Amino acid sequence: MALRAASKVSILLGQCVPCIKQNASKFKIKRLELDTNLNMYFPAVEYIYAFDPEKKCKTGDVVLIEQLPEQMTRLITHKVKEVIYPFGDITDPLTGKKCVAGKYREDIEVINKVYGELDTRFKYDEAPPRGWQEDKKDFSHVETYMKYHESGEDQPYAY
Repeated sequence: MALRAASKVSILLGQCVPCIKQNASKFKIKRLELDTNLNMYFPAVEYIYAFDPEKKCKTGDVVLIEQLPEQMTRLITHKVKEVIYPFGDITDPLTGKKCVAGKYREDIEVINKVYGELDTRFKYDEAPPRGWQEDKKDFSHVETYMKYHESGEDQPYAY
């Protein structure tokens, strides 16, 4: 049922999640489903594979995906159209301000000043740009593969 609902829409907005398929990326799409007994909407999550040969999507990116005219494979039904927000760094399209968990960063700083700033708080102005830990602690850009046996070799990108 979930894939049937996603196949009716030609353009979707999804968040990239880890995927080991080649030439494809996996996306989490949030929707609201109506429960007719309670007459309320509840969140539902669907996962869709999209064709991404250049691997321009990384885990955490918010991406616009478009439905293909015909399915490439049984799983791949969409293609990546555009990366909207890299690394999940959301910007409000109306005001152009950066958001964190539904609040503007400026509002969070005002609240911190009112209640007192902690030394352990995250300082967005002093933080390095997102993605600076690539090849240090972030290995999401490296191709992963399954480890089928213990050969004694170092296999850092296997899971």
